[in-house]
Amino acid sequence: MTRRKKRRGPAEQLKRVAVLPALATLMNAVCGFAAIHFAARGMNDPKALWLAKPSLTYFAAAAYMIFLAMIADALDGQVARLSGSTTGFGAQLDSMADMVSFGVAPAFLMLRVVESSLHDILGPVGPAFGGAGGKLLWLIAVAYVCCAAMRLARFNIESNADISSHMGFSGLPSPAAAGLIASLVLLCRDLLPELQEDVPREWVVATSEAIVYLLPVATAATALLMVSRIPYPHAINHLIRGKRPFHYVARLVLIALFLVWKPQLTLAIGFLWFACSGVVGWLWRRRRGGAEITQTPPAEPQEEAMK
Repeated sequence: MTRRKKRRGPAEQLKRVAVLPALATLMNAVCGFAAIHFAARGMNDPKALWLAKPSLTYFAAAAYMIFLAMIADALDGQVARLSGSTTGFGAQLDSMADMVSFGVAPAFLMLRVVESSLHDILGPVGPAFGGAGGKLLWLIAVAYVCCAAMRLARFNIESNADISSHMGFSGLPSPAAAGLIASLVLLCRDLLPELQEDVPREWVVATSEAIVYLLPVATAATALLMVSRIPYPHAINHLIRGKRPFHYVARLVLIALFLVWKPQLTLAIGFLWFACSGVVGWLWRRRRGGAEITQTPPAEPQEEAMK
């Protein structure tokens, strides 16, 4: 008589977890939580947060935490692929961490920056109290959080573990949306104060105010792009995978030098270009009458799906 093999249940599947990818994913969530903490403080620290940046504000620190979360998010996927430890648990954990770092943290940071800068105009910000401006700002932040949650849930359903399905995205990726918001905050709260010694103060103040007004618009736009079907490439995979001509590597080195020289400005230009490139390409294809190609085709849910 043949003995039937016992089928593993969900509880037994979770007895073993890939350590390094899970730690990188949890670091992503920790950085997102730190970003929320710094954004909640929302004021200049009389003591240095970092010894190299004694004038660093809490808002700028929150934006930097979001970028650290992006680095951790990129590392966990690479580590999982290299170690061959892609699991359904890792995919779910990654989405939960992304929701904190790229869903809640950017929306809360935008809300606090705009509220602190335009408090006299907006008044109290909330769903039930305050003027129309404060309620609208709160609704934009809530819409961003909801769109990020739907974006991550859709990605989990439509993606699979094959690397070819991670060469592109349907809709703006949530890290790119969060990066655009965080980079605008860095421009306003970290770069512009440093330029006051070199450029007229009136120019700095006017630019800072313009960025503050732009933040809610950028947040609403990225929220819509996340739930859209506009195709976007996987930036990291397209940049570093495969063999490229020499001049391509030279351009990457030049970008890296600009990133070291003026990281705030380089990040803002890069994320703004990435977000707009998908829209421009989609409009161009529609104008030419070509069929829109989604780079991440829908697939059946997989047990071994990963980020």
